[in-house]
Amino acid sequence: MSEKSAMSEKSAMTGEKAMSDTKALPPEHLQYPERHYGMDHDLYSWEMLTDRKPVHWQQGKLALWVNISLQFFPLNQRGLPFPPAGGMTMPYPDLRHFSLRDYGNRVGIYRILRALDKYNIKPTFAVNGELVQRAPYLLHLLRERGDEVIAHGWNMDAPHYGGQSKGVEKELISRTLGSLRKATGQEVRGWLSPGKVHSENTPTLLAEQGVEYFCDWVNDDMPYRFNTNSGALWAMPLSTELEDQFILRNNLHSEASYAEQMEDACRFLLSEAQTQGGRILALNIHPWMLGQPHRITYLERALEFITAQPGVFSAPAHTLLQQCEQAIAEPA
Repeated sequence: MSEKSAMSEKSAMTGEKAMSDTKALPPEHLQYPERHYGMDHDLYSWEMLTDRKPVHWQQGKLALWVNISLQFFPLNQRGLPFPPAGGMTMPYPDLRHFSLRDYGNRVGIYRILRALDKYNIKPTFAVNGELVQRAPYLLHLLRERGDEVIAHGWNMDAPHYGGQSKGVEKELISRTLGSLRKATGQEVRGWLSPGKVHSENTPTLLAEQGVEYFCDWVNDDMPYRFNTNSGALWAMPLSTELEDQFILRNNLHSEASYAEQMEDACRFLLSEAQTQGGRILALNIHPWMLGQPHRITYLERALEFITAQPGVFSAPAHTLLQQCEQAIAEPA
């Protein structure tokens, strides 16, 4: 017998012995009271997008939802229990990264607004509650423009996470919503958690305080109903794959590639919408990223392409959600 054959036989004998030494699992080990078709939870009803009742938009086939994230990253970042995505990375005081983030709220945002207005884009703004005190001029600007504002947590270093005290999280949500509602005069019915991270309590706490939809879950292309202990909530997926920070900062793709990916997504979703009902092209934009002079042209290139396609229209998040609710409620 060759050395290779002997080794194979020895391995097989060892495997057989290990299997014989393993005790059979008791039947109750495989029993799980929550097990059912779809997902082993009742947070939402399992329903494939292709099998769902199609949504027919009033204005076209493909809805362009542009969300602008206006953020505040504290210079004295705690990073507890984890550093915020896009936050400080150098020892305190990390002025290089702090001032870059601040650039977005001082310079980049105005370039973004000009680009949106040029192509008649109706955006949604996800705003950190602390910006009401840190950058009141931004809130004044948004109030004048009348754009929809949703809550984006207190600041980017105040995450919602598993294991967080329910009382602490409830106070964070209350403080954020209260600050933004007072500053904007809006109901502020939407929510985007910092870093899209939240705890098992977050959806229920949001519903308790009048939030109608949240954008943290990205497991779909269209809104779907979400269940909480405080009543109904909607999940409004805000794509991470098409986010500027994910493409440029995480994946290290070029600005030209960013524009190409927006265009590719538009083409595909438009094609899908021809046979499967309306779709949403959701773009999440950070002014400190795309508001840079070497990048803004590529955002404009993408917006020019998308808005030129027949069947594409622009709308803020809550407008799209209302149409989804209406379409689902209508008899088949």
